Amino acid sequence: MNKLLEKLNLPEYVLDILENSKGVIIPKTRTELVELAFGPEDKSFFEVEYEVEGIGTVVEATVTKCKNGASVNYMDDYMRRRDPNSLIVSDDKATDKPTFKGTYQKEFEPLRQETFEWLKQQELIFYPFKSGGMEHGYDSILVAPSNAGFFAAGLADLQAFLNIDEINEFDLKAIIFLAPPFRHTHFDGKQIVVHNRLDKVHEVYSYNLYPGPSAKKGIYGVLLNIGEQEGWTTAHASTVKVVTPYDNEIVIMHEGASGGGKSEMIEKVHREMDGRIVVGTNTVSGEKEYIDFKDSCELYPVTDDMALCHPDIQNDSKKLVVQDAEAGWFLRLDNITSYGSSPEYEKIFTHPKEPLIFLNIQGVPNATCLVWEHTLDRDGTPCPNPRVILPRDLVPEVISDSVEIDVRSFGVRAPACTKEHPTYGIMGLFHVLPPALAWLWRLVAPRGYNNPSIIDTKGMTSEGVGSYWPFATGKMVTQANLLLDQIVKSENTRYVLIPNQHIGAYKVSFMPQWISREYIARRGSAKFKPEHLVEARCPLFGYGLESLKIEGQYIRRGFLQPERQPEVGKEGYDAGAVILTDFFAKELEKFNTDALDPLGRKIIEVFKNNGTVQDYIDLIPMRY
Repeated sequence: MNKLLEKLNLPEYVLDILENSKGVIIPKTRTELVELAFGPEDKSFFEVEYEVEGIGTVVEATVTKCKNGASVNYMDDYMRRRDPNSLIVSDDKATDKPTFKGTYQKEFEPLRQETFEWLKQQELIFYPFKSGGMEHGYDSILVAPSNAGFFAAGLADLQAFLNIDEINEFDLKAIIFLAPPFRHTHFDGKQIVVHNRLDKVHEVYSYNLYPGPSAKKGIYGVLLNIGEQEGWTTAHASTVKVVTPYDNEIVIMHEGASGGGKSEMIEKVHREMDGRIVVGTNTVSGEKEYIDFKDSCELYPVTDDMALCHPDIQNDSKKLVVQDAEAGWFLRLDNITSYGSSPEYEKIFTHPKEPLIFLNIQGVPNATCLVWEHTLDRDGTPCPNPRVILPRDLVPEVISDSVEIDVRSFGVRAPACTKEHPTYGIMGLFHVLPPALAWLWRLVAPRGYNNPSIIDTKGMTSEGVGSYWPFATGKMVTQANLLLDQIVKSENTRYVLIPNQHIGAYKVSFMPQWISREYIARRGSAKFKPEHLVEARCPLFGYGLESLKIEGQYIRRGFLQPERQPEVGKEGYDAGAVILTDFFAKELEKFNTDALDPLGRKIIEVFKNNGTVQDYIDLIPMRY
């Protein structure tokens, strides 16, 4: 083992942990990793348990061996979705995030050493991987107890797993230390993940077994921190190349908070059994609005959640260029509620080429795990956050190269709106945004209505700058400046805003982004002539469409301009606009400081002065 570790040039304290532990397993293949998920005896049903001081034996999760992979279920409902407040920063570098010292009134170092001592008492899993993808990623390692094999396998699928035998050079930039019992002994059962940004290495201490805030978003935080030092960022976005039936091509990057429709943007249009498409269902009358077009666009997915905007892949196109920052995708399965909900993906999940890691899905030993059978929470309702970790090389038609972005869309979960019960659910099917307004939406990043992915789902809250702020460790204004610089430099990339769940009084699910994707792709590069656009009644929405025709069929104007819906009217719309504008005012104030780029301050001043859409265009020109 010593010879293997020597070439990694690991810090002395890491070598000390490995050399003084009860043993170290260094998996070299994915097959070995998946086998570790079922424990040392390769059981068909394995309990991941720990001895917790003052409590006794605690079973954190169970792992069921199924024909198509490992079905992982947590005992605690709370552990089945990400806590958005899990990130704590322990170092003294610049941050706007809660600090360990400020939160707990003590230094982190004693707990850090206690974590190391606990790890020494365990048999460990250790392996190297790349944070941010194989081509432009950063050398990283995992140190974890061996009975957390499912976590190790999941991390290896999400990031770029490395066979230690094949490494020639290694420049360590990040470490994940996994110590699950500490959530009980030190953090009142919470999903705390501590980020310790040393000068040369970014340490991530995962004090829980849910991979969301650590193996997934923890590594996202590592990339954001590196980018903050180097002047670039990683977008919270899915990306897809769309090819129309007429062979037009366009690349769309869809950003937004958790639940904002990123994974759905790379799904095909959902249809009824007869092939028709339900545009929306009126929540007052129950009436459904249909359209029907036979030829859908072909989809070639690029990213699912993390789009690396690394400087080494930018070019002279004056468009943003991105590449996937992940080796695998953490897909939410709440939309698959019965057989046939998503046939293409169901086939992959039911009969994968390699065993998969499923979370919050019911599993029966040695049977096939069915992704529409979601684990029940204690109240008897299905867990809203069932997941699967899907290696990207199992995704059909996936693109691994970098791509130029023609259109950046931003998704917002919206509640129903009527004149009797006004809300911010007043966005049309999609809106065309001037770049300055697109930047404001990325500062405010509404988390929105009924979010299934995280614990805090009530009311309208902000996901924070870039919609990736819950995963960042630095300064909000720094990220705001990076995003503004990115938008200014990408003058040939266009911007749209797309709601999901509701448009006014209509329940629409993710249909707005599927229809918008089909329509925008057919237009080619989202080029809209001014005469095709109408200034939205609420300036924050930029422009709406006067009409929308796809495959010879018109979408009703009430879906494009919700104030035309009789259930909403101008009265309900304007009341909703006040709600949204007040929310923007509250969220933007925290950015309006001397540290903000002067152009950014001018944009915020336009908002504060109730500026028009043209006022925003005057600051950053808009390419129609």
